[in-house]
Amino acid sequence: MDELHLKKARLEEYLRGLGSVAVAFSSGVDSTFLLKAAHEQLGDRAIAVTASAGSFPAREQREAESFCEEEGIRRIIVNADVMSIEGFRANPPDRCYLCKKEIFSKLIEAASAAGSAYVVEGSNKDDESDYRPGLRAIAELNVKSPLRELGFTKAEIRELSREMGLPTWHKQSFACLATRFVYGEPITEEGLAMVDKAEQRLLDLGFHNVRVRVHGDIARIEVNPSELQFIAEPETAAELNLCFRKLGFRYVTLDLGGYEQGSMNRVLK
Repeated sequence: MDELHLKKARLEEYLRGLGSVAVAFSSGVDSTFLLKAAHEQLGDRAIAVTASAGSFPAREQREAESFCEEEGIRRIIVNADVMSIEGFRANPPDRCYLCKKEIFSKLIEAASAAGSAYVVEGSNKDDESDYRPGLRAIAELNVKSPLRELGFTKAEIRELSREMGLPTWHKQSFACLATRFVYGEPITEEGLAMVDKAEQRLLDLGFHNVRVRVHGDIARIEVNPSELQFIAEPETAAELNLCFRKLGFRYVTLDLGGYEQGSMNRVLK
């Protein structure tokens, strides 16, 4: 057995040892892999808990619902009004900590009521290389992070997901919509909805790993470097410019560096 499949075997043993789990499920690459693995090992003793919050794209909620229905996995939805979290709207550098602390506290309550012994979440080894204040909240709440603890990288999770036939194996990376706003710029319900619709339009056009970063009334589009030539084609550029301006952006720009995970954290370095 090669190293990757040894890792998977260790993950399966880890999950069996927990007895029963509630997986914090966003329908992203990591949490889908973790939920599938947990359900394979624990059956009905593995459930999904999902936060319903305005800071998550609507498509992720739909995909989470569909996956659990297809796999026969029980799913609990927890309402989380992130906009009411003290300090969240002001968008400080530790915004993710404030948000994760509130959301995971609610997920833990729901999991406990459902009889789950542990809450597990899908952060991976690569997440340790970026500024992730939310990981502090997860540690404080004693939420388990099996993939990170066992050293799984995103590439390894994608490869195993492909072998398992999961539809997310080549899915674009996901992140909370609040990460699109430059630190210190207030987050509003209207702004989150604008970003959600703008990114959905990019995805509908076939682009991957899209981000629409917000700098005041300016939208800064990030797509994979290999796709820059396509988004810059006159017809596509004109369509997106019109679409984004209708959504409420005054200026629409393209980042020539392409998609970069955590690019808003440059100001912190």
